[in-house]
Amino acid sequence: MTTDVTTDVTQGGAAARVVLVRHGETEWSRTRRHTGSTDVALTEVGEQQAAALAPLLSTLQPTTVLTSPASRARATCALAGFADRAVVDPRLREWGYGEAEGRTTEEIRREVPGWSVWTHPIAGAEPLTEVAARTDAVIADLLEQPGTALVFAHAHLLRVLATRWCGRPPIDAQHLLLDPASISILGHERE
Repeated sequence: MTTDVTTDVTQGGAAARVVLVRHGETEWSRTRRHTGSTDVALTEVGEQQAAALAPLLSTLQPTTVLTSPASRARATCALAGFADRAVVDPRLREWGYGEAEGRTTEEIRREVPGWSVWTHPIAGAEPLTEVAARTDAVIADLLEQPGTALVFAHAHLLRVLATRWCGRPPIDAQHLLLDPASISILGHERE
Protein backbone atom coordinates (compact mmCIF):
# COMPACT_ATOMS: atom_id res chain seq x y z
CA MET A 1 0.00 0.00 0.00
CA THR A 2 1.34 3.44 -0.89
CA THR A 3 0.52 6.69 0.82
CA ASP A 4 -0.74 9.62 -1.22
CA VAL A 5 1.89 12.29 -0.64
CA THR A 6 0.07 14.88 -2.74
CA THR A 7 -2.50 16.06 -0.19
CA ASP A 8 -2.49 19.87 -0.24
CA VAL A 9 -1.51 21.42 3.07
CA THR A 10 -0.97 25.17 2.98
CA GLN A 11 -0.59 27.97 5.46
CA GLY A 12 -0.64 31.49 4.10
CA GLY A 13 0.83 30.38 0.76
CA ALA A 14 4.19 29.48 2.33
CA ALA A 15 5.77 26.05 2.25
CA ALA A 16 3.55 24.43 4.81
CA ARG A 17 4.32 21.01 3.40
CA VAL A 18 7.86 19.76 3.65
CA VAL A 19 8.63 16.26 2.43
CA LEU A 20 11.65 14.75 4.16
CA VAL A 21 13.49 12.00 2.29
CA ARG A 22 16.22 10.00 3.98
CA HIS A 23 18.95 8.74 1.67
CA GLY A 24 19.01 5.09 0.58
CA GLU A 25 21.02 2.36 2.23
CA THR A 26 24.79 2.65 2.55
CA GLU A 27 27.17 0.00 3.83
CA TRP A 28 27.50 2.00 7.05
CA SER A 29 23.75 2.45 7.54
CA ARG A 30 23.28 -1.27 6.87
CA THR A 31 25.79 -2.07 9.63
CA ARG A 32 24.40 0.73 11.86
CA ARG A 33 27.59 2.82 11.94
CA HIS A 34 27.31 6.51 12.78
CA THR A 35 27.88 8.23 9.45
CA GLY A 36 28.34 11.97 9.71
CA SER A 37 31.08 13.52 7.62
CA THR A 38 32.36 10.29 6.04
CA ASP A 39 31.14 10.27 2.44
CA VAL A 40 29.81 6.74 2.04
CA ALA A 41 28.13 5.82 -1.27
CA LEU A 42 24.79 4.09 -1.67
CA THR A 43 24.84 0.31 -1.90
CA GLU A 44 23.12 -1.40 -4.82
CA VAL A 45 20.10 -1.85 -2.54
CA GLY A 46 20.29 1.86 -1.67
CA GLU A 47 20.26 2.77 -5.35
CA GLN A 48 17.19 0.58 -5.89
CA GLN A 49 15.48 2.16 -2.89
CA ALA A 50 16.22 5.64 -4.21
CA ALA A 51 14.92 4.82 -7.69
CA ALA A 52 11.75 3.39 -6.14
CA LEU A 53 11.05 6.85 -4.65
CA ALA A 54 10.58 8.38 -8.11
CA PRO A 55 6.96 7.30 -8.72
CA LEU A 56 5.99 8.26 -5.17
CA LEU A 57 7.52 11.74 -5.41
CA SER A 58 6.86 12.47 -9.10
CA THR A 59 3.39 13.94 -8.55
CA LEU A 60 4.45 16.41 -5.87
CA GLN A 61 5.52 19.23 -8.18
CA PRO A 62 7.85 20.72 -5.56
CA THR A 63 8.77 24.37 -5.77
CA THR A 64 11.89 23.81 -3.68
CA VAL A 65 14.28 20.83 -3.71
CA LEU A 66 17.16 20.80 -1.24
CA THR A 67 19.82 18.16 -0.69
CA SER A 68 22.66 17.56 1.70
CA PRO A 69 26.11 17.84 0.10
CA ALA A 70 26.88 14.19 0.94
CA SER A 71 27.02 11.92 -2.10
CA ARG A 72 24.52 9.47 -0.54
CA ALA A 73 21.87 12.20 -0.31
CA ARG A 74 22.68 13.70 -3.72
CA ALA A 75 22.54 10.23 -5.34
CA THR A 76 19.17 9.54 -3.70
CA CYS A 77 17.89 12.88 -4.99
CA ALA A 78 19.17 12.13 -8.50
CA LEU A 79 17.79 8.59 -8.64
CA ALA A 80 14.43 9.90 -7.41
CA GLY A 81 14.41 12.25 -10.41
CA PHE A 82 15.23 15.65 -8.89
CA ALA A 83 18.94 16.22 -9.60
CA ASP A 84 18.29 18.97 -12.15
CA ARG A 85 16.27 21.03 -9.65
CA ALA A 86 18.15 20.35 -6.43
CA VAL A 87 20.07 22.98 -4.51
CA VAL A 88 22.87 21.66 -2.31
CA ASP A 89 22.44 23.09 1.18
CA PRO A 90 25.41 22.53 3.53
CA ARG A 91 23.13 23.04 6.55
CA LEU A 92 21.60 19.65 5.70
CA ARG A 93 24.81 17.73 6.36
CA GLU A 94 24.49 14.99 8.95
CA TRP A 95 25.34 15.52 12.61
CA GLY A 96 29.10 15.63 13.13
CA TYR A 97 29.73 12.60 15.36
CA GLY A 98 33.34 13.27 16.35
CA GLU A 99 34.89 10.16 17.90
CA ALA A 100 31.66 8.19 17.35
CA GLU A 101 32.09 8.48 13.56
CA GLY A 102 32.18 5.03 11.95
CA ARG A 103 31.34 3.25 15.19
CA THR A 104 28.14 1.49 16.18
CA THR A 105 26.18 2.28 19.32
CA GLU A 106 26.82 -1.30 20.43
CA GLU A 107 30.60 -0.81 20.16
CA ILE A 108 30.48 2.42 22.14
CA ARG A 109 28.27 0.88 24.85
CA ARG A 110 30.98 -1.69 25.57
CA GLU A 111 33.06 1.26 26.78
CA VAL A 112 30.24 3.49 28.08
CA PRO A 113 27.25 1.44 29.29
CA GLY A 114 23.91 3.03 28.42
CA TRP A 115 25.52 5.42 25.91
CA SER A 116 23.21 7.24 23.49
CA VAL A 117 24.10 9.73 20.79
CA TRP A 118 21.22 11.85 22.11
CA THR A 119 22.18 12.02 25.77
CA HIS A 120 25.92 11.49 26.14
CA PRO A 121 28.68 13.89 25.15
CA ILE A 122 30.94 12.79 22.30
CA ALA A 123 34.51 14.04 22.05
CA GLY A 124 34.90 16.19 18.95
CA ALA A 125 31.21 15.99 18.06
CA GLU A 126 28.91 18.79 17.00
CA PRO A 127 26.60 19.68 19.91
CA LEU A 128 22.93 18.79 19.41
CA THR A 129 22.09 22.47 19.94
CA GLU A 130 24.13 23.35 16.84
CA VAL A 131 22.37 20.67 14.78
CA ALA A 132 19.07 22.16 15.94
CA ALA A 133 20.21 25.68 15.02
CA ARG A 134 21.00 24.48 11.49
CA THR A 135 17.58 22.87 11.14
CA ASP A 136 15.86 25.96 12.55
CA ALA A 137 17.55 28.06 9.86
CA VAL A 138 16.43 25.63 7.14
CA ILE A 139 12.86 25.70 8.46
CA ALA A 140 12.83 29.52 8.54
CA ASP A 141 13.95 29.60 4.90
CA LEU A 142 11.41 26.96 3.84
CA LEU A 143 8.57 28.91 5.43
CA GLU A 144 9.47 31.84 3.17
CA GLN A 145 9.07 29.70 0.03
CA PRO A 146 5.69 28.95 -1.55
CA GLY A 147 4.53 25.42 -2.32
CA THR A 148 5.96 22.03 -1.47
CA ALA A 149 9.58 21.50 -0.49
CA LEU A 150 11.54 18.24 -0.85
CA VAL A 151 14.50 17.79 1.50
CA PHE A 152 16.96 14.93 0.87
CA ALA A 153 19.22 14.33 3.86
CA HIS A 154 20.10 12.03 6.77
CA ALA A 155 18.35 10.17 9.60
CA HIS A 156 19.48 12.13 12.65
CA LEU A 157 19.42 15.53 10.91
CA LEU A 158 15.91 14.92 9.54
CA ARG A 159 14.69 13.68 12.92
CA VAL A 160 15.90 16.90 14.53
CA LEU A 161 14.33 18.95 11.73
CA ALA A 162 10.98 17.20 12.27
CA THR A 163 10.99 17.83 16.02
CA ARG A 164 11.95 21.47 15.54
CA TRP A 165 9.17 21.86 12.94
CA CYS A 166 6.77 20.71 15.68
CA GLY A 167 8.23 23.21 18.14
CA ARG A 168 9.77 20.49 20.27
CA PRO A 169 13.26 20.38 21.81
CA PRO A 170 15.82 18.57 19.66
CA ILE A 171 16.25 15.78 22.23
CA ASP A 172 12.73 14.61 21.31
CA ALA A 173 14.15 13.46 17.97
CA GLN A 174 15.30 10.31 19.77
CA HIS A 175 11.67 9.14 19.63
CA LEU A 176 11.49 9.17 15.82
CA LEU A 177 12.81 6.56 13.40
CA LEU A 178 13.56 7.02 9.71
CA ASP A 179 14.42 4.01 7.59
CA PRO A 180 16.65 4.36 4.53
CA ALA A 181 14.79 5.93 1.60
CA SER A 182 11.80 6.75 3.79
CA ILE A 183 9.43 9.64 3.17
CA SER A 184 8.06 11.79 6.01
CA ILE A 185 5.67 14.69 5.52
CA LEU A 186 5.56 17.79 7.69
CA GLY A 187 2.67 20.19 7.39
CA HIS A 188 0.26 22.49 9.19
CA GLU A 189 -3.38 21.90 9.95
CA ARG A 190 -5.57 24.10 7.76
CA GLU A 191 -7.75 25.31 10.62
